[in-house]
Amino acid sequence: MIVQVRVKPNARTSLLEPAADGSWVAHVKAPPVDGKANAELVGLVARHFGCPKAAVRIKVGGGARLKLVEVDAG
Repeated sequence: MIVQVRVKPNARTSLLEPAADGSWVAHVKAPPVDGKANAELVGLVARHFGCPKAAVRIKVGGGARLKLVEVDAG
């Protein structure tokens, strides 16, 4: 499954919520430096969909706020 996620770094709490257009909005505590926000996003998506972190991969947008994330919920 591939989901579209808009990432908002430097948030007060880590949270993954659905958006009105069918995509997701991820609020992550980590700053967008050295891949910290991406690593937190992978953990957040894995926890939400109930799969291991290894099953989550950022397919497109590694350096952008809008990402396509592949989840292998298997």
